[in-house]
Amino acid sequence: MAIDDALLAWLLGTDPALRWQVERDLAGAPAEVWQATRSRVVREGFGARLLAAQDADGQWAGGAYFPAGYLDSPEANEPGQPWIATTWALHDLREWGADAAALGDTAERLDRNSRWEYDDLPYWGGEVDVCINAWTLAAGAWLGADVSRLVGWFPAHRLADGGWNCEAEEGRSDRSSFHSTLNALRGMLAYERLTGEGSVREARLRGEEYLLERRLMYRSSTGDVVGDFVTRFVYPNRHRYSALAALDYFRDASLLDGRTPDPRLTEAVEVVRAARQPDGTWLQTTPLAGRTWFDVDVAEGLPSPWLTLRGTRVLEWWDAARAKS
Repeated sequence: MAIDDALLAWLLGTDPALRWQVERDLAGAPAEVWQATRSRVVREGFGARLLAAQDADGQWAGGAYFPAGYLDSPEANEPGQPWIATTWALHDLREWGADAAALGDTAERLDRNSRWEYDDLPYWGGEVDVCINAWTLAAGAWLGADVSRLVGWFPAHRLADGGWNCEAEEGRSDRSSFHSTLNALRGMLAYERLTGEGSVREARLRGEEYLLERRLMYRSSTGDVVGDFVTRFVYPNRHRYSALAALDYFRDASLLDGRTPDPRLTEAVEVVRAARQPDGTWLQTTPLAGRTWFDVDVAEGLPSPWLTLRGTRVLEWWDAARAKS
């Protein structure tokens, strides 16, 4: 599936955080071109704006997962949650391709100053929520922090069915969650790529199998689609699972591991293909509620550059592999 010139030009006219990925993944630009664009992330646009919001103690909004004072404020009862504290800022900067060097001694400052809202635990040791621990593992590997405790956490907390669930630590579930499992996989994959260290690889591959056995969409018990979130594509997706988010992960993993796409991805791929508009874009669904520093994508119902990047590169990866088989 070749991207047409008009669509490519539209995508290339976006923020450097997105543009460098378009150049690398869709335009086939030489490394020196997309790397030059990537270097602009910390100086321009979304990346520069988010870096400018960092507190002197290394945090954002004065908190680890929530802004300072949030849990005791009336806002804590409102729909959604704020997406402005440290964990979310690091997650976004890393995924946008910001150079870790631009964050200076952030890892050390967080080690000294940031504690989790859960049990006042130290930041780089993580806490009990698998999604939070996944983002912290990835951020720590990116910034060079000591995340050795978290490296062992994921194999130790994998459930019997092969995945993870944020409710398991509170004793509310012994079955894995699509959302939690995908977030765990994304964190472990980032750790492997950034460090070259393979101690979480076995857990990651077993977690992939949990999703593959369910063809990324179905309950193993009934065969029904696990929820409407599977087909509701949104950016930023934060912790939210979808067929597109899962396929973008499997593409990423296959490129790192040198594997061809698993045939069990077929139905999810066709769901993504069916959502593609006649002009080659994908539309934004309902953005997740909650306070942000600023908007990074379009409103509901409009063509989303971020979703279009992800949808296009997933289909190109899948179709190219099928053409070779």
